[in-house]
Amino acid sequence: MTGEDAIPGSDMSPPDIDDRAIAAHVPRLRRYATALVGNRADADDLVQDCVEKALANRHALRDPSKLGGWLMTILHNLHISSQRGRRRRGAEVPVEDLADDLALSAPPADRGAVRDFVRAFAQLTDEHRTILLLTGMEGLSYREVAEVLELPIGTVMSRLARAREKLRILLDGGTQQVVRRIK
Repeated sequence: MTGEDAIPGSDMSPPDIDDRAIAAHVPRLRRYATALVGNRADADDLVQDCVEKALANRHALRDPSKLGGWLMTILHNLHISSQRGRRRRGAEVPVEDLADDLALSAPPADRGAVRDFVRAFAQLTDEHRTILLLTGMEGLSYREVAEVLELPIGTVMSRLARAREKLRILLDGGTQQVVRRIK
């Protein structure tokens, strides 16, 4: 939308959000979506749905400076809706099946650590994985994560602390390590 699209005589012009502003956020959205869904094809579909929804509803964003958070919120909500639909339909692919593929991107000496991390990460709840992805991978502040997930900042902080502790336990000899030693 441009200023030319404003209603003549009105004091409120639509926010200045054009296609290029949204497109500039696509790499970040794709990175987050890939981490959420585990593969590039589904991530691209999720990002496409997010961009379509954002373009159709760009008039709903009142503060163009919050475009990045708004897009992340749309992406997150689409992902949650998709998960709920999959649960109703059944038959999900376990993240463990993808662990070896993700580990192949690491140098040979580091593959064991990558596999351990991927398996431990897969054992976390969706809420814990999401919090860790948004803060660790995307570098969002607690306040930004709270806005994206529509949670109080205290909830974000406590979930992050619990997620880090659970991941640390799993990596330092939690149930995953015990199972591996038996093999």
